[in-house]
Amino acid sequence: MSILAILLLLSCSLLAGAQSDKPAAAPPAEKPVATTAEVQKAPLEIPKDKQTTLGMYLTAKEAYDMWQKDQQGVKIIDCRTPEEYAFIGHAPMAMNIPSKFMTYTWNEKKKEYAMKPNPNFVKEVKKRFTKDDTILVMCRSGQRSAPSVDLLSKAGFTKVYNITDGFEGDKIKDPNSPNKGKRMKNGWRISDLPWTYDLDVNLIYLPKGKPKAK
Repeated sequence: MSILAILLLLSCSLLAGAQSDKPAAAPPAEKPVATTAEVQKAPLEIPKDKQTTLGMYLTAKEAYDMWQKDQQGVKIIDCRTPEEYAFIGHAPMAMNIPSKFMTYTWNEKKKEYAMKPNPNFVKEVKKRFTKDDTILVMCRSGQRSAPSVDLLSKAGFTKVYNITDGFEGDKIKDPNSPNKGKRMKNGWRISDLPWTYDLDVNLIYLPKGKPKAK
């Protein structure tokens, strides 16, 4: 074998060895799994008037499922008026702390009675819950509960969810439906979840405190 052939063989051997010693390319990094909090705060198709500064949302069904899994740790606030809570019905575990009260002033634009804020809403919540509690807030359809959540967030509560379809749900908008304008689209009451007209003295709104036993 000629010296040139030997040199060519030696060069090929050195190249092959260099290539085999080259470290294999690292596998692509796996995408981190989103935490529960990140999933809950992910952008959702939530109407603007139901959005909150905390960005934490549940449907009525999801709220009930969460409460079912931790009935001691998860609290539900019904921020509707005492009249709605008593006469339309309510979730049996929900505590009534109204964020607004009914007035007898007519709102011509909305074609309904005007409402006024409850100045003691946050104060009443603080009496019953801590800022670390997990609180789910419900109103009629999610529009009143959203600003109620914001009030609690501003006061330092950090784990407060808006129940986006509320107790009665959204209105049917289909002009061809015989139920147009009725709140039958979603909501706690028609989602096959427990509700009642019965009043529990430990859950109803009593700003003057419980009556003394006779």
